Amino acid sequence: MTGKRYLNLAPSELINLALERGEGELAANQALTVNTGKRTGRSPRDRFIVQDEITSTTVAWGEVNQAISDECFAALWARAMQYLQAQPCYFMANNLQVGADESCAVPVTVMTEYAWQQLFAQIMFVKLADSAAAPNQHAAWTILSVPGFTTHPEHDGVRSDAAIMLNFTKRAVLIAGTHYAGEIKKAMFTVLNFLLPAQQILPMHCAANVGHDGTSALFFGLSGTGKTTLSSAPERLLIGDDEHGWGERGIFNFEGGCYAKCINLSHNNEPLIWQAIRYGSVLENVVLDQHTKEPVYTDGSLSQNTRAAYPREYISQHYPHNYGQAPHAIIFLSCDLYGVLPPVARLTMQQAAYYFLSGYTAMVGSTEVGSDSDIKPVFSTCFGAPFFPRPAEEYANLLLAKLEKYQTKVYLVNTGWTGGPYGAGGERFAIPTTRSIIAAIVNNHLHDIEYTNMPVFNFAIPVAVPGINNVCWDPRANWSSALDFDTELLRLAQQFQANFAQRFANVAAVIQQAGPL
Repeated sequence: MTGKRYLNLAPSELINLALERGEGELAANQALTVNTGKRTGRSPRDRFIVQDEITSTTVAWGEVNQAISDECFAALWARAMQYLQAQPCYFMANNLQVGADESCAVPVTVMTEYAWQQLFAQIMFVKLADSAAAPNQHAAWTILSVPGFTTHPEHDGVRSDAAIMLNFTKRAVLIAGTHYAGEIKKAMFTVLNFLLPAQQILPMHCAANVGHDGTSALFFGLSGTGKTTLSSAPERLLIGDDEHGWGERGIFNFEGGCYAKCINLSHNNEPLIWQAIRYGSVLENVVLDQHTKEPVYTDGSLSQNTRAAYPREYISQHYPHNYGQAPHAIIFLSCDLYGVLPPVARLTMQQAAYYFLSGYTAMVGSTEVGSDSDIKPVFSTCFGAPFFPRPAEEYANLLLAKLEKYQTKVYLVNTGWTGGPYGAGGERFAIPTTRSIIAAIVNNHLHDIEYTNMPVFNFAIPVAVPGINNVCWDPRANWSSALDFDTELLRLAQQFQANFAQRFANVAAVIQQAGPL
């Protein structure tokens, strides 16, 4: 039996079908609200890349990039297609692409079992008519998402009842056994992260915005460190909140929408995101008040990784174009649990490469399955290790080349704790405080000021910043015990050294020496 196929439906049609089929309900703000079941985040242990002639010598194989044979992929794909076509109906869209720059964008056809996941894909990917006109160099890919189709480890060569598989030869992605929609967008992010370096384009796990003068800024960081919140600033225009490329024509968004964490979302701290969540948006695992149907953003009973997907144009302060000029400032957002990193530090080019490779931050309300309640330090290469299939040095070398060519300034901003460690007397930086620091960076107020050296990490930290009087720039002075600060500082420095020695022993000495000593 072949199910009814719906092709290129409008968002309103998908919402109506999702409601008719019982896939979710409308919140008071009219966002479609769904529950993704036991998997409320990505499943990195269930992600595989087909090892073949294209990938065998180009992918950094290991725990992150797990190999699987083409035979396993082909068998699962065939069964998944049979499952999909046996359903009463399924959904397709073939007018989408990943990447707003046509010269390097990847067309994609998305097939989904559920109407709400099709809506998600249409929110997150770029519609063909919205992109910049230029010849396309990449052939089309196909995504097949079938949450109801479960896998069997003993038979299928996988690790659980779910699997995410990427096949670069067949240009196909299979997502089975998981309802979490983030797998759809991150699979194609991984595809571009593999393809674009060959075109000397740096793929980046970062947000981007632009000032009214046209100057752009990038915000690198893992989920929960502030990419979406800090890039959605009332005084600037948003290009995108998560995935971008940097090529000869400047920077460009991979996506057409935003995917914001919304645990503890508030109108005061995130007004633009709050207003963007409305009809045409999708809420994942957000609890609704039983009576009013108002989203209870403080309720993490289903997951700390609650999510909102909404079109980019729903942000009132969005940039009309989905691309911009080369960045004049780059910000590494690092959520420090030890409370020893400064509020802001100016990095040298070599330090930028070191901390880009290190990707230090905290795992807060993680997007990964099994770590919902964990808050722990993590080193995630390129600020997004699960999504970068090539050796990390390739991306670092591209970054260095861009920094040297465009003389872009790089800053590290601590969005984590100060005055003490997490859970032991420290306090997390308030969002308004961090916003004021970000504003100083993007408005060039940190260029011509006096800096002093922070020992061990050898950071250049401000002595004072015009217009900001409520921040202690030297993190040591913010602790009640200097001895306790020094202990935690050395503890973190040793973790940096151990991580770098284990992963990047062959990196140039000048970069290795740019880390803490």
